[in-house]
Amino acid sequence: MLYLRNVLYYNMAWKNQQQFIEALENAGELLRIKTFVDPKLEIAEITDRISKSGNGGKALLFENTGYEFPVLMNAYGSEKRMSMALGVEQLDDVAREIESLFHLLSSPKEGILDKLKLLPKLGQFASWMPKVKKGRGECQEVVMENPDITKLPVITCWPKDGGPFVTLPVIHTKDPNTNSRNVGMYRMQVFGPALTGMHWHKHKVSAKHFTEYKKLNQKMPVAVALGGDPVYAYAATAPLPENVDEYMLAGFLRKKKVELVKCISQPEVEVPADADFIIEGYVDPNDELIWEGPFGDHTGYYSLPDWYPKFHITAITHKKNAVYPATIVGIPPQEDAWLGKATERIFLAPIKMTMVPEITDMDMPIEGVFHNLVITKIKKDYAGQGQKVMNAMWGAGQMMFNKILVLADEGVKIQDYEALAKYVFKNLNPATDIYFSTGPMDVLDHSCSKLGFGGKMCIDGTAKMEEEMDDNYEAGVLSQEPAAIAVNLKNRFPEIRSVNVSLLEKEIPVLIIAVEKNRAGHIKQLHEQVAPMPEVQGLKMILYVEHTVDANDLPTALWRFCNNLDPKRDFHLYKNAVNRYTACMGLDGTRKTKEYDNFHRDWPNIIVADDATIKSVDEKWNALGIGNFIPSPSLKFKDQLYGEEAVVN
Repeated sequence: MLYLRNVLYYNMAWKNQQQFIEALENAGELLRIKTFVDPKLEIAEITDRISKSGNGGKALLFENTGYEFPVLMNAYGSEKRMSMALGVEQLDDVAREIESLFHLLSSPKEGILDKLKLLPKLGQFASWMPKVKKGRGECQEVVMENPDITKLPVITCWPKDGGPFVTLPVIHTKDPNTNSRNVGMYRMQVFGPALTGMHWHKHKVSAKHFTEYKKLNQKMPVAVALGGDPVYAYAATAPLPENVDEYMLAGFLRKKKVELVKCISQPEVEVPADADFIIEGYVDPNDELIWEGPFGDHTGYYSLPDWYPKFHITAITHKKNAVYPATIVGIPPQEDAWLGKATERIFLAPIKMTMVPEITDMDMPIEGVFHNLVITKIKKDYAGQGQKVMNAMWGAGQMMFNKILVLADEGVKIQDYEALAKYVFKNLNPATDIYFSTGPMDVLDHSCSKLGFGGKMCIDGTAKMEEEMDDNYEAGVLSQEPAAIAVNLKNRFPEIRSVNVSLLEKEIPVLIIAVEKNRAGHIKQLHEQVAPMPEVQGLKMILYVEHTVDANDLPTALWRFCNNLDPKRDFHLYKNAVNRYTACMGLDGTRKTKEYDNFHRDWPNIIVADDATIKSVDEKWNALGIGNFIPSPSLKFKDQLYGEEAVVN
């Protein structure tokens, strides 16, 4: 049976999305829902509950949506399903294969036999390259007479979204000068039967292609694929160099070339023959931009609306038995965490083989929502190597968006977060081992004072060499039990609502404090009062969060903290200098406002379902046939809203 399972699920190219769905079902990884579920809000609410039910829950196939097509959700939402999508048993298998390939290609070739050994691998390279075939593909079995995207079950995820969004679009564009292809994933808000937005950020390759079409004053042909081999959606999100075709990566992963066909109304663009849907159209550089958003994004907050190009639909084609794939993003954990985990594992080898050879491992915790928090393990050989790695990583592709980088060395396993924290803070001098910089940030990062530009922080938790140590620093010692410290802080400072001492209890010198701010400069002033207290002289770091956050809910507190911090702007270092010194770093992860923080951008709310949707799903739960009742994850966060959405207790 084990052999049969390997043949069925691994080391193979999926013929199409339907074969993948069948494999998910055979593996016990799919739930079919035959009861009517509305694509507007209800599908997202059910998916949110299932995806947070433990180990990513199951994939969901909504077969009764009020539309002609079923909807597939949460297909990538666990390590097992992500591995199945990529045709491997474990995500690390891909990294090992890439690393062995790099070694083979870079090793010295001294004789004819060494060179002959390369021939089979070079033949494999050729077999991975995409191929354009003549005629039509499965994706063009049905051609809509009048293209109308509103006939597809495009989901609306969250109540404050600007409208329905296509959330798993594999978007194809070409450079008009070189004809090189880019395959990316950018959300598309539906504005009408033949009009959507095209949400590509200025850092993205498709946006650069559009700039070239502007110079030529030509309409830009675009094609969007949905479904097909699940590896296409992953390849569209992968952080590849601009000159590497995403379908070569897809061919490498599936061990079979991707077959492409020309679009019907935009023949300059080719798309996967096995896709479920193809949406063809163009973006006109002479169009006025369209106001797109807001959208409940992967940060767990609504991304703010902004102006983006219009996408005019000229044709929609699909398979006869097409299934519409979609995903939701929101408060973690969500399905996208596993797309990120795949990238973390797959691209570890290229990063360490080509750019930062001392890196031995990487980890992106779910609470850091990809770019906010990255942990990197290095083989350390000399003083200053941490700073060298920091600069290299912040200059490496999409790692330029990283906000908090934590460095450790071979003395600890970085996936063991408790052991990692103990190790990092044992090695840390808060005054000398935390580095700040500024640079490009994800445009979805709402904490930056300027859109797409903000602060970064590197915490060097590697074991220090003599040259890196300050002889005048000494780590303090706590003079009270952690529980007593929490009581004293709350009694002395009425603005402190909760104190998390769980890390102190594990001998990790970090406090998390939830504060209700009531004046300008409040967090800085509070830190300057808390840090000198004799009983906390052993503290090395205090993380401040909003008063609506339960500081003792560690995953939630860390998620809110990482999102709301601009490290360069929001750090407060206290040094207690009497001959030798102790130091405590304060980091302000509270919401920023114009009144208290001189912050002049809008600050988004976190994402929660509305009461009507929660009630509707509650009432139909037993009819869904998907197991025991699961309450809405949004209920936990209702009292953390502010403004007009806030719950009045």
